[in-house]
Amino acid sequence: MEATQTYSPGLEGVVAGVSKISQVNPDIDSLIYRGYEIRDLARNTLYEEVAYLLLHDDLPTKAQLQDFQQKINSQRDLPEPVVSMLRQLPKDSNYMDVLRTGVSMLSHFDPQAQEMTHDANVEKAIRLIAKIPTIITYAYRIFNGQEPIAPDPSLTHSRNFMYMLNGEKPDDYTARVFDTTMTLYAEHGFNASTFSSRVTSSTWSDMHSAITAAIGTLKGSLHGGANEEAMKMLLEIGSEANAEPWVMDALTEKRKIMGFGHRVYKKGDTRAPLLKAMGEELCQTLGDRKWCDIANKVEEVMLREKNIYPNVDFPTSYIYYMMGLPIPLYTPLFAASRIAGWAAHVIEQLDNNRLIRPKSIYEGPKHREFVPLEQR
Repeated sequence: MEATQTYSPGLEGVVAGVSKISQVNPDIDSLIYRGYEIRDLARNTLYEEVAYLLLHDDLPTKAQLQDFQQKINSQRDLPEPVVSMLRQLPKDSNYMDVLRTGVSMLSHFDPQAQEMTHDANVEKAIRLIAKIPTIITYAYRIFNGQEPIAPDPSLTHSRNFMYMLNGEKPDDYTARVFDTTMTLYAEHGFNASTFSSRVTSSTWSDMHSAITAAIGTLKGSLHGGANEEAMKMLLEIGSEANAEPWVMDALTEKRKIMGFGHRVYKKGDTRAPLLKAMGEELCQTLGDRKWCDIANKVEEVMLREKNIYPNVDFPTSYIYYMMGLPIPLYTPLFAASRIAGWAAHVIEQLDNNRLIRPKSIYEGPKHREFVPLEQR
């Protein structure tokens, strides 16, 4: 390795860009979206308000919110060829693969797919925010032998998702909990999937290509797939009494405990306590503390043994489970939330673009004598 070059594995600590969209500041336990604290947004806004904020740089007025919601509500339907594609896929397809294919296919039916202006990108973002939940719910119902449920334009974004999934309009409390998870997942700086979307768009590629790349990145269990794996872990543990021995065995065997630790947060994910409190409230509302008690014990042991805190995926996993959401949809739900943040970053990248092209350190042979094929 040349002395003048340095390398940070995983690009940890490397500044890769300048952004006005969000800031993660673990030193003061802060996450802001365009200057607004996540605690205030999570407690007081609808997901649509947050999506508007990310795309338009400020929270909407009542009139602006109504117009934004109307745009989303009017764009939820899928082109028939996309629905036909979902019917033709193997029924055991991974839902993130389905979503990746669906978003890529939508580009063929978006009238502004190849337009690269700021306004066109905002409109494409709105359409993707509207249609991604429809892809997810249609695929789930088709794969499980049910007919898709058409979106209801009278419902908010979160309520409509739950309605399309199971045909029942959620009560106010359930809708609020789900909407809060959407807000907390909506944006988080230069994470892996967001960075991949910016790299893709930096080549002057289009919105759909960049979001397709982000979905492929989010699929990995070290990023978006962690919430699914965390719930599978809790199900395997099964009881509060089994939690401590299970975690201790896993630590001894050096198995990864899903839903814990974070590249940025060393003293705990700012979002996790908000969700943990909602989980406690949900356990109380349902009159069943099983999953909260198991989770609390796992958290206690991890803090005692490794001084590692849960990230956002840990409480989200059992909150989704208690709400009856299918585990294979947890990562697609992450994508349905993060699309607002991804799109905001793609727009920001394209508005002030420079091709992202880092260097690498070469550690291969310095010189080899070429040998003709006949002599090898």
